[in-house]
Amino acid sequence: MADKGNDPFAVWQTVLGEMEKGFNAFANKAMASPEFSKTMNQASGATAGAQRQFGELMEKYLLSMNMPSRAQMVDMAARMQGIEAQLSEIKALLQARNSAGGGTAGPAAPPRPPRTKRPPEPSGEQK
Repeated sequence: MADKGNDPFAVWQTVLGEMEKGFNAFANKAMASPEFSKTMNQASGATAGAQRQFGELMEKYLLSMNMPSRAQMVDMAARMQGIEAQLSEIKALLQARNSAGGGTAGPAAPPRPPRTKRPPEPSGEQK
C-alpha cells in the first residue's frame, strides 16, 4: 500500500477538507451579519410573492384552457371519497339485509302485484 505522502487520493481529500473548513468559516461570518439576514428576508419575501403570482397565473391559464386547477382537483377527490364512503355504507347495509332476510346472496325479486282480474267463466253456450 502507498504511504500517505505519495497517495494522490489522500492529498485530494486533505485539500477538499481544508477548502470545506474555509468555506464554512466564511459562510458563518456572512450569516452572522445583519445585512445577510435582511437580504435573505427580502429574497424569501420576493420568492413567496413570485410563487403566489405564478399560482394565480397558472389558475387563470388552466381556467382559460377549461381544465381544473389543483385546488379544484383536491376538492373533487375529497367529494369522491365521501361518495365512496357512502356507497360502502349502503353496500354493507344491503349485505346485512340480504343475510338477515333469508341468506340469498343475489338481489331480491320485487314483490308481484296481486291478481285482481279473473278469467271469464266458461258458459255452456258455443257459437
